[in-house]
Amino acid sequence: MPLLLSPDYKPPRYMMNGHFQTILPSTLRRPPALSYKRERIQTPDKDFLDVDWSVVGSKTLVVLSHGLEGDTNRPYMTGMVHAMNKAGWDALAWNFRSCSGEPNHLLRSYHMGAVEDLDLVVRHALQTGKYETVYLVGFSMGGNLTLNYLAQWADKVPAQVARAAVFSVPCHMKSACTQLAKPANRIYMKRFLKSLHRKLLEKSQRFEVDLTDYQQITSFEQFDDRYTAPMHGFKNADDYYERCSSVSHLHRIQIPTLLVNAQNDPFLSKECFPVEQARQNPNFYLEMPRQGGHVGFSENFRKGLYYSERRAVTFLRGQG
Repeated sequence: MPLLLSPDYKPPRYMMNGHFQTILPSTLRRPPALSYKRERIQTPDKDFLDVDWSVVGSKTLVVLSHGLEGDTNRPYMTGMVHAMNKAGWDALAWNFRSCSGEPNHLLRSYHMGAVEDLDLVVRHALQTGKYETVYLVGFSMGGNLTLNYLAQWADKVPAQVARAAVFSVPCHMKSACTQLAKPANRIYMKRFLKSLHRKLLEKSQRFEVDLTDYQQITSFEQFDDRYTAPMHGFKNADDYYERCSSVSHLHRIQIPTLLVNAQNDPFLSKECFPVEQARQNPNFYLEMPRQGGHVGFSENFRKGLYYSERRAVTFLRGQG
């Protein structure tokens, strides 16, 4: 029964609740210095993906996927890249479409089920001929994308992909959207909607995008119903959530995969803790620490120590 409780994780005392544990690492963490080497990958639909390499000369590669409206320079990404390099592995952090600092070419952007883009990145890395083993790491939305890739594309995933670790994943999308729409989470929702609005403004200069009364949108469900779903071939928000919530597909995962969701994560609903799936699939490991926030997991803020990074290295090494 791959169900864990991680009793050894404790946040700093001054991070008193899930909001502190979410916001402080996101806004105040000083990420380690990295020397990324950027590469642009052309997609089959004549778009592009910008990926950032951080290599140490290993035959093992870790592919990292960021969260909603994130990028490869977010502290949680650079921190994990540094941890992977320190463990002796090369790292490839990729930016979702429109997230690298340059607008993508098409009306479509990224979404929770765009596994073809992750697959393209993995196969591009393998085509270099340098890597015998690939690990996957994902955060939040990138975690859901990773789980969908391993589950829905289980028979297509390259054999070199051996293990995965994902953190703070809204794997049941509809209930997670309801959770984020609560008044206590208004600060996060406003920030996301503002960032998404900026990208839609840019797209409206090249495509037909109706931004009338955008300010009246106050939830992801409204945003996804109006923009995400029609732009990416879904009937509506409910269809999008049903098809792209990884929780429905976890039974298909065929390689050792760890999901770490903190019980005090302000973004996650109770449906985002798939206990039964962990009990039924010997390849799927669920860890539910009491503390951690959303993509937080700080152990020693001043020293830059994070449980998520320590735990990912341990699991990917096969040490528990």
